[in-house]
Amino acid sequence: MTMFKFTEIKKDQKSEARTGIIKTLRGEIKTPVFMPVGTIGSVKSLSSEEIYSLGADIILGNTYHLYLRPGLEVLKEFGGLHNFMNFSKPILTDSGGYQIFSLGASHRGNLSGNLVKISSEGAEFTSHIDGSKHFFTPEKVIDYQLTIGSDIMMPLDFCPSAEADRREIEEAVEITNIWFRLAFKHYKEKIKDMENRPALFAIIQGGTHKDLRKKSLDFLRQFPVSGFSIGGVANAGESREKQKIALDATLCLIPKDKPRYLMGVGEPIGILEAVERGVDMFDCVMPTRMARNGAVWTKTGRINLRNSKYAQDKTPIEVGCSCLSCQGYSRGYISHLIKNNEILGHRLTTLHNLHFLLTLMGNIRESINNGSFSGFKKDFILMFNDKIDT
Repeated sequence: MTMFKFTEIKKDQKSEARTGIIKTLRGEIKTPVFMPVGTIGSVKSLSSEEIYSLGADIILGNTYHLYLRPGLEVLKEFGGLHNFMNFSKPILTDSGGYQIFSLGASHRGNLSGNLVKISSEGAEFTSHIDGSKHFFTPEKVIDYQLTIGSDIMMPLDFCPSAEADRREIEEAVEITNIWFRLAFKHYKEKIKDMENRPALFAIIQGGTHKDLRKKSLDFLRQFPVSGFSIGGVANAGESREKQKIALDATLCLIPKDKPRYLMGVGEPIGILEAVERGVDMFDCVMPTRMARNGAVWTKTGRINLRNSKYAQDKTPIEVGCSCLSCQGYSRGYISHLIKNNEILGHRLTTLHNLHFLLTLMGNIRESINNGSFSGFKKDFILMFNDKIDT
């Protein structure tokens, strides 16, 4: 059986925000949830024990990157990614569809870039590591994720760029739909004899065009999937206004009994805006990537610890924060570490940013459950400045 069940717990009366529980074989996931990104089996610089201590219910891995390194044979030898990285909670895996875009496939007027070629059968990649050729089909991507041992799998999809015109977005929808039919058929065949079956989501494309979003979802709804992912919204450079348009065109069409996963959003205001519209799941590299560059979140906004004004600052990143970094280290010390590219500096800023975001998610859930989400969102945005200091 598929050990996956989503239950809505509380719906906000003034918006589409809601709380829920996703039950999986490896544990329960409280929603709305942010999933730290562990692309190649590691949330950068942190151990699995530290991920537990932060309170993360689930993390994300990437099929494309894990396929290249360490490789499927290694993961098979270890019995899957959970054993390999000593992580017992749920893992969601992205399919590598975003890499089709990020490696150059969706330049304007060109569905075939230098490193990847797209067809109805799949995608041919040139490895960014050694230049070797690889061909991903929808069926192979399902097989790869079964080897990885994913709890929640994403199908191969094509994500157009933010600059794509309507014709390109239509083609991306068509390709994604063709790929999903192949993926779902293969998925059903592969899991029929499995005792513990992973969940499979469908990915909705369509850019900011409501009719294309509807076309995408109308096709995907015929398949009994566990949830729906909203693609082509946040991971291709779209503005926040374009993101809102795409979300508003999509969320109203998704069945209420399925979790809604917004791929690639991980900044606080973007999360709040999406939760208000009914999104349940988020992931993004932002909190860890900006941490490695010395940028950290506080209740009043982002600060850049590389700035010289923090060199003699004896206060923690955020007064009152209970994370390990703020309990023992000053801005001045962490600034020194970051400027000298010390690994400890990256670890301390990463711990803080993930603690900040996961605490925010907990506060969001609490505010929805007690009926105060609208006020909580307003107060947070009034205080928070998302322009990084210079």
